[in-house]
Amino acid sequence: MKSLVLIGTLLTLAAFGAAQDQPSQRDQPSARSQERITKEVRHELLMLPYFGVFDNIAYKVDGYNVTLLGQVVRPTLKSDAENVVKHIEGVEHVDNQIEVLPTSPMDDRLRRRLFRAIYGYGPLERYELGVQKPIRIIVKNGRLTLEGVVDNEADKTLVNMRANGVPGIFGVTNNLQVVSNK
Repeated sequence: MKSLVLIGTLLTLAAFGAAQDQPSQRDQPSARSQERITKEVRHELLMLPYFGVFDNIAYKVDGYNVTLLGQVVRPTLKSDAENVVKHIEGVEHVDNQIEVLPTSPMDDRLRRRLFRAIYGYGPLERYELGVQKPIRIIVKNGRLTLEGVVDNEADKTLVNMRANGVPGIFGVTNNLQVVSNK
């Protein structure tokens, strides 16, 4: 069983793969063990002290192997994520594919402006509550990628409009997912 999990306040779990042909007992952990590893990886990543709104970490669990994906602002966050995951019982290999975003004062200014434009706007302020923000602001070379989750299509559109209104942005990719609370 393979799964991809986006880290955030409202997380989504998407299965994308079927079991391999006749796996041996050692090749694949039990469903219970796989679920435990997935929950522990999620927990450990969410507990990283410098994991913030400008970082996006996703992961795939495939048997005893974990692949880390996403983008982070600090190089230490990439290594911290790998270190906490490889110490989880049952994890045998960690493939760390997290990209460290290039250092750029211009991108840092854009991140601050985008944060204020999105989280400081009245109808979207409810998303600012909590430690882990559900809308991730990933800026690389003046290009913005929005990751995470919102409650409805109207909020997704509103976030996109607010982001496009920030001066200095070269392009916006809106990967926000709508998650119903029903």
